[in-house]
Amino acid sequence: QVQLVESGGGSVQAGGSLRLSCATSGYTFSTWCMGWFRQAPGKEREGVAAISPYGTTTYADSVKGQFVVSRDNAKNTVYLQMDTLTPEDTAMYYCAADRRPQCVLYKALSLESADFSYWGQGTQVTVS
Repeated sequence: QVQLVESGGGSVQAGGSLRLSCATSGYTFSTWCMGWFRQAPGKEREGVAAISPYGTTTYADSVKGQFVVSRDNAKNTVYLQMDTLTPEDTAMYYCAADRRPQCVLYKALSLESADFSYWGQGTQVTVS
């Protein structure tokens, strides 16, 4: 059974930093791409970052230079380092797994929700 469990969210003042973690189990973590999404109240879910098994990354324009996605295949965990946070970053943050072969084989990273098969329950980030 595939499981994704996020942690590391919380409340922080503007300008602060948080590091989110997503621990996974139930599949071979190193064979799938991973992504981070967020959803603020009243807004659509937004893909913010994705990473291939080999460390290739992509980011939404809104977070480039501010967020960094990384993974530790030995620990089956993906991370999202978030710096210089603003109130606009307040949202529920989700990690997700992308099983598409083209992502693994051709590094065709995606930030589209429909391309991700498994989701965590989310962790809340509040910036004031």
